[in-house]
Amino acid sequence: MSNNMVFITGANTGLGLETVKALIRSSKTYTILLGGRSIEKAESAVRQLREEYPTSHSIVVPIQVDIEDDESIQKAYDHISSHYAKVDVLINNAGAQLDQQWYHGTMTLREVWNRSWDVNTTGAHILTYTFAPLLLQSDNPRLLFITSGTSTLTESDNLNLRFNQSPEKGWPKSSLMIPAYRASKTGMNMLMREWTRILKKDGVKTWCVSPGFLATGLGGNLEMLKQMGALDPIVGAELVRDVVEGGEDQQVGRVIRKDGVQPW
Repeated sequence: MSNNMVFITGANTGLGLETVKALIRSSKTYTILLGGRSIEKAESAVRQLREEYPTSHSIVVPIQVDIEDDESIQKAYDHISSHYAKVDVLINNAGAQLDQQWYHGTMTLREVWNRSWDVNTTGAHILTYTFAPLLLQSDNPRLLFITSGTSTLTESDNLNLRFNQSPEKGWPKSSLMIPAYRASKTGMNMLMREWTRILKKDGVKTWCVSPGFLATGLGGNLEMLKQMGALDPIVGAELVRDVVEGGEDQQVGRVIRKDGVQPW
């Protein structure tokens, strides 16, 4: 068994899958527990990775985990606890951007807000709380939360960023607004600060990682995102790997982005 046990949620697609690939490409060897809400999709992703990296010394294992389902989280914990006994790195990657569902008429406004927080903040907290005992079995425990550049309060008046610009006068407002997503990710930043405090004396290094504006399914139409300047998710994945491998150990308890520390 590898000395580097990584459990990452929401890893069968998007940034999560690219992060797994980045770890596989590393000179280090990992056992990567690839979490997916659907075990079939997680297994499919693992098969894809084995075909793409046939000579890798790292091991990738599919794990079913739905962070909106406490029973699913507990079952994942029981399975990992009995088979591996520890987790060295826990990456809370699973997330959702649901604001557009309101504009499309597929969710009510309350459903958008409640589920945004349930996935992006509450689910990450419950999963972390459940898996904390396995982190404490590690000699070098690391805890990561994947946040967003839209979550910073300090830069929320930077009008060079499209999502900070005011919509035109009148009602209803533009469908480009993403308040539920932004608020839930700002909440995640505070959640990270709480876990930094809670696990400090246990030696757990904790961060948020802000991977940048990426062309993933989280943000909708991929081609439209690329036209708006979205980056390849590989860029964000390599940043996550850098944090996992010690590149930001001097910035524990902060939000890390490509150009340094993201202001609060």
